[in-house]
Amino acid sequence: MDRASLQERFGIIGRSDAIRHVLDRVRQVARTEITILVQGESGVGKELIAQALHQLSERRHKTLQIVNCGAIPEGLIESELFGAEKGAYTGAVDRRTGYFEEASGGTIFLDEIGEMPLTAQVRLLRVLENGEFSRVGSSKVLKTDVRVLAATNKDLGREVKAGRFREDLYYRLSTVIIHVPPLRERKEDIIQLFEHFQHRFAQQYNTGTVRLTEPARQLLMRYRWPGNIRELRNVAEQSAVLLDGDAISETDLRSFLRGVSATQDGLLPVVAGDSGEKEPDRERELIYRALLELRLEMRGLKEQMGALMGAVQGNSTQAMVVHRDSIRREIQEMVEDIPFEIEADGESDVPREEPREAPLPSLEDAERQLISEALERFDGNRRQTARALGISERTLYRKIKEFEDAE
Repeated sequence: MDRASLQERFGIIGRSDAIRHVLDRVRQVARTEITILVQGESGVGKELIAQALHQLSERRHKTLQIVNCGAIPEGLIESELFGAEKGAYTGAVDRRTGYFEEASGGTIFLDEIGEMPLTAQVRLLRVLENGEFSRVGSSKVLKTDVRVLAATNKDLGREVKAGRFREDLYYRLSTVIIHVPPLRERKEDIIQLFEHFQHRFAQQYNTGTVRLTEPARQLLMRYRWPGNIRELRNVAEQSAVLLDGDAISETDLRSFLRGVSATQDGLLPVVAGDSGEKEPDRERELIYRALLELRLEMRGLKEQMGALMGAVQGNSTQAMVVHRDSIRREIQEMVEDIPFEIEADGESDVPREEPREAPLPSLEDAERQLISEALERFDGNRRQTARALGISERTLYRKIKEFEDAE
């Protein structure tokens, strides 16, 4: 199958050299039995590449079992992958068949392989070496004939150095690596992708297809697309549903792009920086979001304090005056303890002392403090905490584990 046919069959859009290289590598290795590691940022389309590898292989008539390792709780992932005997753990009322057993003869795609716990990595290595495994709670050795594809948005080499990923498993998985480039590295594909999605959603929602103005095109090309194709598709869908008229302007698009500054000099996304260091960018975004939440809460606190002061001033008794002064001191002390500037307009009704030369907290310490305060605020509820911080539960779990390991 030539490159053009491959793109048409699997809906892989683009003419850039970067995506052509990916497609050529897929055509080279798809018919082999070799283990393949697909690397790339979140939203670049790694699962689509895995589907193409399977459909072009000799196993295409068998099962493609897709497993998101990051979505399975750590205590259950081994039983999900390899099965479990009745009574192997609390709640195991029947024998369970694992994904490796079900996918025998076909392909298993282990997405987010970097999230797999070390205990499960040991079992996976054994399967990759000789196709053998055993169910949880059983010593009986079973065989499976399965091809393994894996994907990650992490630097597994760095994970190996940090002790979070087995070195032998890394070498076994990375026999062939297919790197799917982020959208910012294939800018010549952005307009084609946007128009493809916009036309598709216009048909789906029975709205008119609209053209991009030249300033809108330039805006799409300058934006860094931290969410990659997934974010681009979301913007195209919003434009198909929410915009009227026959043209999409730069102003129309700006409302759909997250973290974009409205300055005339260009775009200033929250995830700035071309260094390729994804984790610091993500941590910076986390802190910005948490600071925004903190600013909103302080604004509400300020309003409540004003209402309380009004009520106190309406009562002339000495006791109420003392109470008012006590409250004011407590609020003042609380505001002074906050190490960040939180006023949106640079003004405050609370008197401030002269700035003190206090050392700034490190990025890691600030992140740890914000997460701890958010967890305390929501009584340890991690789902509510993750939602308030604007991150996924999986990212929150990973951060908590990193903090615990560092102690």
